[in-house]
Amino acid sequence: MPRFHCPVPLTAGAELDLPPAAARHVQVLRHQPGDAITLFNGEGGQWQATVLRMGRSDVAVRVDTFEAVEREPQRRVHLALGMPANERMDWLVEKAAELGVASVQPLHTAHSVLRLTGERATKKQAHWQQVAVAACEQCGGNRVPLVQPVADFPAWLRESAGTAPLRCVLSLADGSRPLAEVLRAQPADAPVLFLSGPEGGLSPSEDAHARAAGFVPVTLGPRVLRAETAALAALVQALA
Repeated sequence: MPRFHCPVPLTAGAELDLPPAAARHVQVLRHQPGDAITLFNGEGGQWQATVLRMGRSDVAVRVDTFEAVEREPQRRVHLALGMPANERMDWLVEKAAELGVASVQPLHTAHSVLRLTGERATKKQAHWQQVAVAACEQCGGNRVPLVQPVADFPAWLRESAGTAPLRCVLSLADGSRPLAEVLRAQPADAPVLFLSGPEGGLSPSEDAHARAAGFVPVTLGPRVLRAETAALAALVQALA
């Protein structure tokens, strides 16, 4: 059954107009009055609903029954990364949302090719948030990961201390520990924050500052992975 994100309070028996994004999606799929759809608002679980009216630009539905369905990972995993260029960031956000990431923090780092400020940064954040929404609609996730505003690495690093009890930086430097080993030493539900660089990785200075701030240097193995591959490989291990 088609699923739509509807970030408003939902209660059984309520009749409401879908938010514009969900309404457009319903119209694109050519649903008709009487069709059954699934709604989720990101607060857990999902709702069965029925299309009541299809307008030119609005869609009215009746909320029917609640289903206490959860498909979220046991561990909350947050991802902070130097933004890869071109469409790779879109792809990374999509796949991270499918895997069950809790949040994504885009960063300007020394080797970042993509630089965003002002209105352009705000628009990109909103775009990536919609990418995450669409991924959850497709994969069955009922809690949409938050895509944070684009931040500069130094300022973000100073504020990252309370993000998760375990903070890891993906590193190729000597002394990095295998990620699987580090995760085994933690409770299965302990939240974790991963810091990953863009193409070219973090600079030596950024890597050193992350370690000094309490990030554990971890490795995924002897191969040098692309920026988006490394971030997703870390997520897979942490969310397994």
